[in-house]
Amino acid sequence: MPRIARRRFIEDSMLAAAALAASQSVARQLEAQSQEPASNTSVNETLQHAVLGCRIRGRVHAKEFSSKLGVQIAYVCDPDKQLAEELADAVEKQQGKRPKTVQDMRIVFDDKSVDTVSVATPNHWHALAAIWAMQAGKDVYVEKPVCHNVSEGRRMVSVSRKTGRICQGGTQNRSRDDLAEAAKYIREGKLGKVTLARSIIYGKRDSIGAKGVYQPPSQVDYNLFLGPAENLPLTRPTLHYDWHWEWNTGNGELGNNNIHMADMCRMLTGLTGLGQAVFSVGGRLGYEDAGETPNTQLVVHKFADMTLIQETRGLKSDPFNKNYKDGAIIYGSEGIMAGSVLCDLEGNVVRKFEGAAGNHFANFISAVRSRKREEQRAEILEGHQSTSLCHLGNISYRLGKKMNERDIRSQIEGWKLHPEVLATYDKMLGHLKENEVPLATTELTCGPLLQVDSDSETLVGNDKANALLTRNYRKPFVLPNERDV
Repeated sequence: MPRIARRRFIEDSMLAAAALAASQSVARQLEAQSQEPASNTSVNETLQHAVLGCRIRGRVHAKEFSSKLGVQIAYVCDPDKQLAEELADAVEKQQGKRPKTVQDMRIVFDDKSVDTVSVATPNHWHALAAIWAMQAGKDVYVEKPVCHNVSEGRRMVSVSRKTGRICQGGTQNRSRDDLAEAAKYIREGKLGKVTLARSIIYGKRDSIGAKGVYQPPSQVDYNLFLGPAENLPLTRPTLHYDWHWEWNTGNGELGNNNIHMADMCRMLTGLTGLGQAVFSVGGRLGYEDAGETPNTQLVVHKFADMTLIQETRGLKSDPFNKNYKDGAIIYGSEGIMAGSVLCDLEGNVVRKFEGAAGNHFANFISAVRSRKREEQRAEILEGHQSTSLCHLGNISYRLGKKMNERDIRSQIEGWKLHPEVLATYDKMLGHLKENEVPLATTELTCGPLLQVDSDSETLVGNDKANALLTRNYRKPFVLPNERDV
């Protein structure tokens, strides 16, 4: 069998098994979320909980926390009054008592009866909401990505340590015991030398509409919606959700969904820190709209002896493999781990790691009650480091230059990266051609290969890159300085 055909055969065999195991794991996780109590210990006091952000994830938070033993939803908060009232209606039906509804989260932080807060706001609010809550004596569950920029994540860690508050990131896969067992296997050296990991998210995203100047919905306090972000007019037709695709409020698909897979790669391999170098290539291609973030993106992180490739696609796409749409894949000298499925180098399934799909929300409540930071499956430091890998990729992209596909190829070849980097780039070009993107006349954005000082969490010798590690904050929505945390 020719080498390329054999490689595809091995991938097909491996990823078919991984896809089956993943579907079984999701089913177990959904069952665990509906059945698992908050703690095995007795509950002597009801925790008063507040949900910040009342759309997709906020609704999940409200349902999950109100179903936990000894937890009551006391507040729901959103700058959109209609969303807050709708969620309050749902919570009242579930727990029998209607929570208070507010637009300004500072009211929640001032209420000393509130014990815990979950942050399901847009990304640009995650860090400040979490920090304000911890400084007010609340424990915090914060959605992924845990912050909008690298500096914010480090300050969240500092505040958690200084105040002694529990702070859990919303990367739920860390509560999967099958992945924990797979990670243990890899860390024991049984997968051999690991040189490559892949984080993959493919999912079609349509145009968000023409760029213009639009009026925010009348029920929304737009000033509170913007919070720490720059005071810019609404330039897209839809306020909610589409904030993901503007740099002022979001982090693109890297920070939206790919963060889960990047975090899985770190969990499985035991990666720590931010690596040694990073670069990104891609673009917002196939249509013109109000969005700014790329809908096609390849990010490469170089660690000491391992490469992490993050890949996102927002145009119509075949899956990464016909059996495996997206996920995390770890390549070792003795085998390949696709999610929690171990295959040998021939593609034969060797083992499917098993384990309970623990409830991530329950894990947070358990740690709140025990006051043991080590009980958390996704302690804020882990969330910060995984999220920062996405931020670094976006920084390279934002500093990039428009180049034709041939010059980009030459650039990548000159950097002498892992061979799969160039192969992945070529696959990306093929994907764009399938979507009829005219590459002969369309330039992609190729970012610089940035050198990373992982200890200081800065970028070496690049002032423009370091400026993007943080942002300017609008008063009074200002992130505390390092000396103040």
